[in-house]
Order: sequence, then structure tokens, then C-alpha cells
Amino acid sequence: MITAIVTSKGQIVIPSKIRQHMSIKRGTKLYIEEKGDELILRPVTPRYFEKIAGVLSTKGKLTKLLLEERAKDRKKEA
Repeated sequence: MITAIVTSKGQIVIPSKIRQHMSIKRGTKLYIEEKGDELILRPVTPRYFEKIAGVLSTKGKLTKLLLEERAKDRKKEA
């Protein structure tokens, strides 16, 4: 088990081994989720966005709307 200590300013230091494994560098934003009595930290990196891609399904509505807008734009240009 790896532990960290919270400073008087509420800061923690993530151990180097974990930072390297999770590709956390200076300036990396962390998503913090409170789940019951637990805190979950997730680095907001390109890998994070790949994992959550498609979570919010629009059932094709967004694609249809974009295609309709594109068709309207083409008519205006013609």
C-alpha cells in the first residue's frame, strides 16, 4: 500500500512510481471523483479521453444534425 500525506494547504504528493506509470507530469490536470467514502483521481490525458469516448450516446441524432447543417451550407454556396 502506498500512502501520501495531506499538507496544511490540502495538497498531496503522488509518488514518482505512480506518476510515471500514469504519465502524470507537471501541469497534468486530475479529475477528482467522490464515490461514497473514497476519492478517485484520474489524470486528464489523451488516454483518458480515449476511454470515455462514446460514453454519451446521441443515437445518431448529432450526426444527422451535422449532415443537415452541411447540406444547408452547400445550398447557400451554390
